[in-house]
Order: sequence, then structure tokens, then C-alpha cells
Amino acid sequence: MKDLYWGSDKEAILNPLPGTFLCEVKMKLTDLKGVGPKTEELFQKIGIFTPEDLIHDYPIHYDQFEEPLPIGSLRAGVKQAVRGTISGRVTMRRFGSRSILTTELSDPTGKIQVNWYQALFLKNLLRPGSVHVFRGIVTERKGRRILEHPEIYSLQQYKEKEKTLVPIYGMTKGLTTRMIGKAVGEALKIVPLTNEYLPESLLHLAGLADESWAIRKIHFPTDAGELEKARKRIVFDEFFLFILTMRLLKDQTSVKKNAFPMKKTWDTEEVIAGFPYRLTGAQRRVWNEIERDLAGDRLMSRLIQGDVGSGKTIIAFLGMVMAASNGYQSALMAPTEVLARQHFDKLTKLKGDQGLDFLRPVLLTGSLKASERRTAYEQIASGTANAVVGTQALIQEGVQYQKLALVITDEQHRFGVHQRKALMEKGDPPNSMVMSATPIPRTLAVIFYGDLDISVIDELPARRLPIKNAVVDESYRPAAMKFIRRQVEEGRQVYVICPMIEANEEFEAANVLDECSAFRKAFPDFEIGLMHGRLKEAEKEQVMEDFVTGRTQILVSTTVVEVGVDVPNATVMLIENAERFGLAALHQLRGRVGRGQYQSYCIFMAGESSDSIKERLGILQKSNDGFEIAEKDLELRGPGDLLGIRQSGDTVFHLADVARDQDVLALAGQMAAALMADDPALIHEEDRLLKEALARYRAANEKNLVL
Repeated sequence: MKDLYWGSDKEAILNPLPGTFLCEVKMKLTDLKGVGPKTEELFQKIGIFTPEDLIHDYPIHYDQFEEPLPIGSLRAGVKQAVRGTISGRVTMRRFGSRSILTTELSDPTGKIQVNWYQALFLKNLLRPGSVHVFRGIVTERKGRRILEHPEIYSLQQYKEKEKTLVPIYGMTKGLTTRMIGKAVGEALKIVPLTNEYLPESLLHLAGLADESWAIRKIHFPTDAGELEKARKRIVFDEFFLFILTMRLLKDQTSVKKNAFPMKKTWDTEEVIAGFPYRLTGAQRRVWNEIERDLAGDRLMSRLIQGDVGSGKTIIAFLGMVMAASNGYQSALMAPTEVLARQHFDKLTKLKGDQGLDFLRPVLLTGSLKASERRTAYEQIASGTANAVVGTQALIQEGVQYQKLALVITDEQHRFGVHQRKALMEKGDPPNSMVMSATPIPRTLAVIFYGDLDISVIDELPARRLPIKNAVVDESYRPAAMKFIRRQVEEGRQVYVICPMIEANEEFEAANVLDECSAFRKAFPDFEIGLMHGRLKEAEKEQVMEDFVTGRTQILVSTTVVEVGVDVPNATVMLIENAERFGLAALHQLRGRVGRGQYQSYCIFMAGESSDSIKERLGILQKSNDGFEIAEKDLELRGPGDLLGIRQSGDTVFHLADVARDQDVLALAGQMAAALMADDPALIHEEDRLLKEALARYRAANEKNLVL
């Protein structure tokens, strides 16, 4: 099936705001062999609606068939293979409707009990004296090791599988990873993979694989080497197309003249003097840079880069005070209503504490009543409200600003193309401040954020107590649960983070559904909240609201809380299967605690144990510096880490992670710069395929591309 397009301007990427966009005709999931309406509904629950979506839903993990271990070397809690002889009787026991098949394996290094559940059909296969390879997870019960419900292979069968990789996908109830893998295989047969847009000479020079080959191999790699090459190419594409798209959009929309030049004012100095604490030297330096920009003739586009807890929000508030003091408006956009309300409350308190009568904040979110929304609209349009705090409701059609001079957003929720266009249509382009907690070197930040000027807050406030960290294994769990109970009984609150939403038969890792049930049983006298990415936005807002206000004491969540609200009363974070996350992601998560007056703690619970895992997680135990942690993570990272869970939660990127993939980001930046230096408007005939790739990318990411 050939790509079809609508619209009159296939080159819309070069003139994006007024143009139309390339759009592929979408096939249905039911066009795939073996996918019916019921299976289609299950796929839709995990956000997959078309075969194109399916081939870009990359595995979350890869199951690697390692060489069988001796019985004496088996470790608890890890899936592993063992070659053994059935040395005991095969017995069957019943417990109500359940049946358990039990026997014993032995080899020169020891013996181990093996259990299978509801598997009577295996009884004739399991003959005493027969030798097989068994692959499963070892548990420990009262000092005895048990191999639970393992797969069984003949020696030849396992030899054929040894060293191979099997993709594991995120699932929902009713879907198995085998079903998803089969559907992906069918999708790859009918979805037209695009022609290679990079010249062969560049592919060779950069050490990149062919794009179509990479998409196939990211799903079905033969070995770790193929997986590494496939992932590098896909990550490169995501960075390269993003960087080029942003450069082209900025060329069309950037306006250098500042239509709202401001005078430096004593109001901001009095606010700084009135704080109950002193700004750090880094905060003061960054504020001086912003103050200089706002007073200049050139429109400000500045990135404020600072570690979690470094005090970026205070700098944003000072910018809003300066705008209001000069007779202008400012807008601070937050990703959630809970966080928007928290910012609004803090700004209102600042106004009251310091007698800032000229600062008139207003809150604008989607949940406001119609009468409240009308009042907010009137105050914004008349200029009565000069410090607007809200969600994406800030750029709805009905909002008219009088003199919007400063827009402040954070890294993961910046204004998209349509939002920026909407603001431009409301008046002259405003100054822009983007806040980021992603710890990447300045050189790479320049590549990623383009023409934004960069300020770095590289110092933490002295008043904050350092978080105490503990890297532990499963044997510490009883002590961890006792510690958590003491904390909640003292009135504190706790985050519990899991890498998965629900159980996956092929991939052993904690999931929020089972973890939440376990905590509700263990803590029946406390309220337990549940948070994950598949909840509706209104549900997420309510869960966070309950935690912020203290109605729930323990919040079990996936990484969706990584960027979130301040809960000063939260003092403990337990991260399950910590080895499954990148160090940068773990550091971001840890930043959710330690934000109040109480001593805070982070427990990194490793589900697997090895010297490399201990070394890697030990970095977090020794350091709270995000930039140092990111550098150490890069030093220790090797090809084996590609087998872990996808780290990126950014909706623009499927695989790429700015902190983890810095080497590929640097390569993409260099190639993008070289290309645009040679052909800035992409008018050369040899760039035709690249322009088509950019248009497809733009159409697929329209809502998420940012300026």
C-alpha cells in the first residue's frame, strides 16, 4: 500500500504555521492477520490504534537466553536456566481446584526442588534420570530454594535458543507478549517502511544502520550487537529529525526584537531581601542574567537548567514580579492542575507576605466553573490580572491578554507549535523562559535546545537536608516495611515507585496494581493511592490532590510522578526494581522527597543482585548531584543496559533519552548543523527524501513539538 497525502503543501515543514501537513492514510489494526475487534480493543487500551503505532511501540525489555548455570550458582529472584537431572519422584498434590507437580533436580553442585502449577500434562515428560534445561525463577522459602514453574527444553532445543533475545512488550490484561510480537511481525509485512533518507556515505561515516533494518531489528534482534545498532539508529533519527524540525520552525517564527523592554526595579530586590532565606550564589547569578535579558532590546529565549530542588521556581516568580512592576503580564504554565494550583498558592502567599499590591495573580485551569472562567478571562483581558498561572487553559481561544510579556514553562510541558502560534496571534511575541531539571552538559543542551540561551543553577540551597539513601536487596524488605510504618505513624507520607503498570508473565518486575494491593493489606489503617499513565487526566489530578492534601498517606505509582508537585510532608521514597531504571531517572524520582523540614530517605530496592548493579546504584548512595550522576551513568553504561526498560517518558521520543543517549545526541547535532550549513532551506534535490521524512515526523508529532 503506497503512502497517500492530503493538503496542498507537501513542503509544509518549511513554512509550518500557515501551511498544511503531510498525512499518511492510516490502516486499521484489524487489517493485520490474527487481530480481530476484541484484540483491537485491547491494543487500544495501551494506546495502539494502527499498525504504524504498533511498529513504533518498541519492546520494554529483552529476555536473553543465557548459558545454563549449575544448581549451586542459582540466585533468588532472577530468571535463569539450569541443566539438571530429574533425581526425585514426580509427585502431584491438590489444594482444592489447584494442582502442584513437584520433583527434584540435581547436578554435581547440588539439588533444588521444582514446582509446576496446573501442569499435569508434564507428568509423562518428567521421567526420573532424564536430563533437560529448566528456565525459571528461584524463590526462597524458609531457607529452601525452589525453582518455580520453569519452562522445559531439551538440550538441543535450548542450544538453538542460547544467546538469542526475545522482545518483551508492555501489556494489558488479555494480551500476551507473544500476541503482540506476532502482531508486530504482521504489521512489518504490510506497513510500507520509508526509503532511506540519509546518503550511504553519511551512514557509513556515522556508523549508522539502515532505517528499515533498524525498525525490524529493534523488535527481533538476533543478538545484543544487532540490538545496539538498531537502537542507535532509531535514537539518532528521533534526535536528528527533532533538531532539524526545531531549527526550521525557529527560522520561521523567531522574532529577535523585544516588544516589552523592562526597566530593572527595586521591587525584585526587596522581594529577594524579604525571603526568609538567602538566594544561593547560583540563583543570584541566573536571576541577574534574566533581569539583563528582560531589560534588553532582544527578545529573551532562555533555558534555566538546574538540578531537582535547586530553586528554579523562585527565579520564575522574580520574573513575574519584574513584569508586573513594569506594567506587563506574565504567564506560568504547569503540566497539571494540582501543580498549577500549588504555584498559584505560593505566588499568592508571596504577594501577601511581602505586600506586593501591584502583583495580581489569577488561576486559570480547565476545571474552573463557567462563572469563574468568565471572571478570569475578563481580568486577563483588562489587564487587572497581571500574573496568570494555569495549565494549557492559558492558551484557549477565549483567553485574550492585554500585554503578555513573559511566558514561563517547564521542560516536559513547553508550548507546542499551535500554542505558540495562538500566543503570537494574541499580540507581540513574549519573552520565553524554559525550566529544565535534565542534567546534561551545556554543549549538548545547546544542541538540544537550539537558540535558547542557557543559565545553570549549579548549587543547592543550604537550608535543605540532604536525602539519606540506601541501596538494598530483597532481604531488606521486612526492615523497609517497618521503617515505612514508623514514618506514616509519625504523620509523614511515602512514595512507592514501580517500573510496570501490571504484571507481565515474561518480565519479572514490580507493578503498581499488585504493589498497591500488597500495601493495602500491609497498611489497612492507612489510605493508599494508585497512580499510573493509563488513568484519565481527571483521575490523575484527583489522586495527586489526595496525596498533596494528606488524604492518602502512601502513593504507589509509576514514574509519572517524576515531574510533579511539592509534597513537603513526603519523607520516604521506595523504588522497586531500581536496577531497571537509568541513574538520571532515579535521581529525578528521588527529587520528589526532601522538599520539607523533615529528614527524607530514598530506598533503592534492587530485584537483582550483581557487582555491576551494586556499583551502579552505589553512585546514588554517594551523591545527590544530578550532573555528576549523569556523567557516572555514561561511564558505566554498556551494551547490556539496552536490555532494560525504556527510560524516556517524553512523548516526542519513543526510545531516545536526552541524559542516557548523549553520545548519539552529539552526533545528531553535528550532522544537523553540517546539513543546514550546506543547505539551510533544504532545496537540493538530494534532500527530497529528507524533507518527506521531516514532514512525516512533523505530522506525527504535531501536538508535542515545541519551541
